[in-house]
Amino acid sequence: MLTHVEHKVAGCLVFLSFFHIDFAAGSSGKGSESRDDMHVIHDSQLDLREIVFVIQSQSNSFHVRQAERRRADLLKQALSLTEKPPVVSLLHSLSDNEGDWSILPLLPHLSYSFGKNSSWIVFLEEETNVKMTKLVQVLAKFDKNKEWFLGKPLHDAESTIIHHYAFAENPSVFKYPDFAAAWALSIPLVVRLANKVKDEPLKSDFTIDLKHEIALYIWDDGRGPHLVAVPELCTEPEDSPQAQHCATTLSTDPPLCGELVDKEEIFVAVKTCQKFHSERVPVIKKTWEKDALFLEYYSDHADPSIPTINLGVPNTERGHCGKTFAILERFLSSAVPKTKWLLVVDDDTLISLSRLQVLLSCYDPSEPVCLGERYGYGLSQGGYSYITGGGGMVFSREAVVQLLNSGCKCYSNDAPDDMVLGMCLNALGLPATHSPLFHQARPEDYARDFLAHQVPISFHKHWNIDPIAVYNKWLKDDWRAKSSDGLNKSAKTEL
Repeated sequence: MLTHVEHKVAGCLVFLSFFHIDFAAGSSGKGSESRDDMHVIHDSQLDLREIVFVIQSQSNSFHVRQAERRRADLLKQALSLTEKPPVVSLLHSLSDNEGDWSILPLLPHLSYSFGKNSSWIVFLEEETNVKMTKLVQVLAKFDKNKEWFLGKPLHDAESTIIHHYAFAENPSVFKYPDFAAAWALSIPLVVRLANKVKDEPLKSDFTIDLKHEIALYIWDDGRGPHLVAVPELCTEPEDSPQAQHCATTLSTDPPLCGELVDKEEIFVAVKTCQKFHSERVPVIKKTWEKDALFLEYYSDHADPSIPTINLGVPNTERGHCGKTFAILERFLSSAVPKTKWLLVVDDDTLISLSRLQVLLSCYDPSEPVCLGERYGYGLSQGGYSYITGGGGMVFSREAVVQLLNSGCKCYSNDAPDDMVLGMCLNALGLPATHSPLFHQARPEDYARDFLAHQVPISFHKHWNIDPIAVYNKWLKDDWRAKSSDGLNKSAKTEL
């Protein structure tokens, strides 16, 4: 339940007519005089209306409700402080370009709309709690006429595939923001970046980890500012004693929207092939298979000991589009139980089905829902978003019906199934809905502080790990006890 945030912060003067907050000049606690590292505290005023809030929202109905709730909370705080509140925008509604969730293509619009009368753009996620006066106090420490990139820094402990093995010699040297803590760009930086986006087409074909890619774009091989760590941007629980100094906080619990989705409502499809029957399938059987009521293994070879089903599609070394579309068709046939949800995973996907049951309680299966970890391809050039397959792709029955009725097909059996599905969703105008709880890679491929505030649903790949140990550490269900009737009732009143 969102709580009303205390608005009075020592050291700030609230003027109801203009809401200017004055701060005396003082030390940042840093000795460095560098442009990037020193927190510039100065004798100037910051008007709340100089801050533009952008909630990184999505168009799925659950996420719209979450974002609207966040916006209402921000405006409630602001209206208790000033008669004219700041702009609070929902990212998904700022343009018709579906790829603008990647933010960089949207910078020219933000610069044009807010470049003259604003000082900061603050981005936050739907679940980011904000203490308005505390945040203004923090931003007022920085000279708004200079370029600033502010956030809670994350770093890689080792080079990782999701970041294209960047900074392989010393991965921890590069810092990128944890979006859940909120992050901010000063308007001078927004204006310069917007001009760069207009003058130089964005180069990256794939959008994989947006927070890292945005930081790389801003840093620009050392020509631009690096991320400045702001201790008040936090991912601590709102009621934690450690959060007293925080301007932003976060709930660590997964969303609870009502009763868990029953096992009877989820059909699980596992893609495998004969060469992995003895290597990967036993891992599933020793870990998460027991939590599935309806599950089938689809292979190029029928093995009654597992058992596997041969869909008549030859195995391919990559892509698996033919197999996936055969699974979609089988899901709608009378050959399998009729369920509201379809989960498609690889044979090296590690997943918590009980946590998925909790998450799916937030979504309406009568809507065309496609859920998982969202990637993008060519988003700045009219490309498309897609749910990456390794972390698990979740489809409502309605989504599968619309996909197959559209005539969407593979251009070859070995085409990348997740990307082809993304193209089909884009053509239908259906969103790929992102959840950061699904993971295309292994736990060690993600920043420790990023995973620290998650209750993850999936990971992917057995490479150089003990998959059973990873499952037991990260996904074995110890969360069920928390999802008591009381918590579920609380969530119902929230949602």
